[in-house]
Amino acid sequence: MDYKSTLNLPKTDFPMKANLPQREPEMLARWAQEKLYERIQESRRGFPRYVLHDGPPYANGRIHIGHALNKILKDIIVKSKTMSGYQVPYVPGWDCHGLPIEHQVLKDLGDKKRNLDALAIRKLCKEYAEKYVAIQREEFQRLGVLGDWQEPYLTLNPAYEGTIIREFGRFVEQGGVYKGLKPVLWCTQDQTALAEAEVEYEDHTSPSVYVKFPLVSPPAVLSKRFGGLTFPADVKHASVLIWTTTPWTLPANQAVCLHADIDYAFVQVGDELLVIAEKLVEPVVKACSLPEYKIVGVKKGAEGFEGLETQRPLTTGLSPLLLGDFVTLEQGTGCVHIAPGHGMEDYLLVLDHNAKASVGERLEILAPVDNGGKFTDAVSEFAGQHVFKANPNIVERLKENGRLLGHGSLRHSYPHCWRCKQPVIFRATEQWFVSMETNELRQAALAEIGRVRWIPAYGRDRINGMIENRPDWCLSRQRVWGTPIPGFTCLTCGKVLAHPRVIDHVADLIGQHGTDYWFANQAGALLPAGTRCEGCGGTEFEKERDILDVWFESGVSYAAVLKPRQWYPADLYLEGSDQHRGWFHSALLAGVITDHCAPYKAVLTHGFVLDGAGRKMSKSAGNVVAPQDVIKQSGAEILRLWVSAQDYREDLRISQEILNHLIEAYRKIRNTCRFLLSNLYDFDPAQHRVPFEQLPELDRWALMRLGELIPRVRKGYDEFEFHSIFHALNNFCSVDLSSVYLDILKDRLYTFRKDSPVRRASQTVLFDIVVALTKLMAPVLSFTAEEIWRMLPESVRADSKAESVHIAMFPEVDPRWADPELAARWETLLGVRTAVQAALEVKRREKVIGAPLEARVEIEANAERYEFLTRYQQDLSSFFIVSDVMLTRVDQLAESAGFAITVDKATGAKCERCWNYRSAVGTSADHPTLCDRCIEAVR
Repeated sequence: MDYKSTLNLPKTDFPMKANLPQREPEMLARWAQEKLYERIQESRRGFPRYVLHDGPPYANGRIHIGHALNKILKDIIVKSKTMSGYQVPYVPGWDCHGLPIEHQVLKDLGDKKRNLDALAIRKLCKEYAEKYVAIQREEFQRLGVLGDWQEPYLTLNPAYEGTIIREFGRFVEQGGVYKGLKPVLWCTQDQTALAEAEVEYEDHTSPSVYVKFPLVSPPAVLSKRFGGLTFPADVKHASVLIWTTTPWTLPANQAVCLHADIDYAFVQVGDELLVIAEKLVEPVVKACSLPEYKIVGVKKGAEGFEGLETQRPLTTGLSPLLLGDFVTLEQGTGCVHIAPGHGMEDYLLVLDHNAKASVGERLEILAPVDNGGKFTDAVSEFAGQHVFKANPNIVERLKENGRLLGHGSLRHSYPHCWRCKQPVIFRATEQWFVSMETNELRQAALAEIGRVRWIPAYGRDRINGMIENRPDWCLSRQRVWGTPIPGFTCLTCGKVLAHPRVIDHVADLIGQHGTDYWFANQAGALLPAGTRCEGCGGTEFEKERDILDVWFESGVSYAAVLKPRQWYPADLYLEGSDQHRGWFHSALLAGVITDHCAPYKAVLTHGFVLDGAGRKMSKSAGNVVAPQDVIKQSGAEILRLWVSAQDYREDLRISQEILNHLIEAYRKIRNTCRFLLSNLYDFDPAQHRVPFEQLPELDRWALMRLGELIPRVRKGYDEFEFHSIFHALNNFCSVDLSSVYLDILKDRLYTFRKDSPVRRASQTVLFDIVVALTKLMAPVLSFTAEEIWRMLPESVRADSKAESVHIAMFPEVDPRWADPELAARWETLLGVRTAVQAALEVKRREKVIGAPLEARVEIEANAERYEFLTRYQQDLSSFFIVSDVMLTRVDQLAESAGFAITVDKATGAKCERCWNYRSAVGTSADHPTLCDRCIEAVR
């Protein structure tokens, strides 16, 4: 007789090998066919709503690993909140306007762009954006992300564009919008203003120059002005020494700034006095290689310097000494050259000075640089030269006129354009701004920051500091691919017209026809009939040429997406930590301006993805890990596991080695689930379930551990601690199940009678575990969980009212599972088991035994341990997975653990069916190769 046919060997259609790259697309096709997202939403109708508002990625290329991280995190949250009993809609979106797309289109056009008008360029930009929306949509779905992919929000849709215009009108209505001349970050390559979020700080080498600004007042006059300071007789003149790394800004100089509380030294060098901050004299002397010097007096900035006039080093005119709080002693001379057309602090200082000065004393906001970064004719000596290329020529000119005291170079962090990667400049231009002070916008935004939950908590301090120190918001950009600023200029008097009524009219037109309508028509066709200038009554207008900042466009997404659906404010915004100065920032200001509140209740940020060595990824370094490559080789499930396995709030690392470790972890989880399923092939929960009260202690221990796992995992989802979920699931599968419960259970499952109460008890628990485990892993391992779910009995899906696991609810803990006394007993029992396994390993290495079933274990125990182990005596052999266990009481035992273990070769013959060594093998004539337990099973 073939006794193997009587074994309850595992049977399942759940494949050993996942074959994820092939099976996942099949699952996605099924989800699409079944309209799973819509069915999930319908199943949660009437439940409390939780809204995660999707920050729009830019539609200008295939997705990278950072995109994958972001979308998978969002999907884990959406699915876990759904399974926690919320209705969680997810509407993905794309940012479709702006410089990066226009830059690429113009680059591709080359010289052909000269023959195209704005509408033709916009048409190409739109096609480019739509192309990558389609590509990215497919790639995001391939990650297993569920959402309303058929109806995403796009910033280029007319309805969305109309909302942008209308929200701008609400800004205007609040009174904080103005058009004025101010220094802004300017890209000379792309010839447009930039927001802070559109610059990246990279290392850059700048010239470092020390320049003298001669004081108009002779030393004798200065001596009287500074309270009788006596200067040496051989001193003929005095200069204020400034230091700058932007010599090109010197032609625009208007003043020199000192700090009121800094001590300034009068340093004699030959026949000249140099004014330098006292604490910086030594480094300045060293940097300028001054042979001899002597400090002949010291005065604070507030003690007579203000109002003194200096001669400008490159242009005619005089620059007064002003006092300002932004002067520091970190570098330089403590004396700062002021060019209000090329620096925000300089600009504000001059504005403050001009507000107090008479007409003749007011300083000019001068920026003699064109859109391409070249000097205008106002700087005749350097006209036509790009400012950076003009630096060496300016330094040479300073040498020639005797104003240069020292020069060198400095490697430092400098702002670069996020798109063309070229260094930018500050340049005063006519721009549209939102005032941070009107209606106390800054203070209102700071108050809202305090009401929002920031995860991690340091995000609050980061954005708080940005809002505290940010200048007015520059809304305008000098491009064509975007939403126009709906402003007009009177051709008669030059007054700007930006009235809410007019803006709403334009919003209606654009909402119906799209923004091309603005570019295709003159002002008369865009204005309401009968519009007149509020200043002079004129009726002829010119339309605004600039477009709105794309950060404004995405920042008001809540108005286009959330408000029409009555989902406002969102429960959560989730993006990379760089969005504290980007989307989180613009959305906060927009929400506070229009609705007096932040558009989000909580903000969650993640770090950036680095390579395995912790280096930034770049094509030149050859260390880029593309999500498409990982999916093709290993499947999206491995990427999802990678996202969950690390603390995403810090920077994450990825490499093939890291992925290989995760693949092994995935196999452990998958194979554990396969074992569970394979041993339920003949189990019908409706017929075979064993009541909890009748479960053996081993099975109740497994349920107790499951009861501890469920709240741990659910807490991880609730608190966005996904790495704790990964470790909890991995540990449960590897330790609690594989190394303990399932390891012990195999003999019972395989060799006992099919209808044995003990076997059915274990199957009851296996069933409860696989159902719970499938639900718990579903938000992370979405494909695998769905595959398992569809292999469970139909009754499970019917009871859950969920054909898909993603419609099911998270498992609940049966209060009966908790048993502190059982936990204490099994902690002791598992400690003994660990000691036995160690002793078995020693004998295996010594070649005394091979497999553990070849062993016989003798345990000598003191009275306490003996009494404890006696109650489990009949189960100890299966518990230790050996053929025989002998338990002996020894009152005097030296072992501190209270027991000692001896391992010998098992006696008796090997049972052909269960592989245990038993003395009963051979005693039955009918079954000479079976032990007594197996004989009963086959009968």
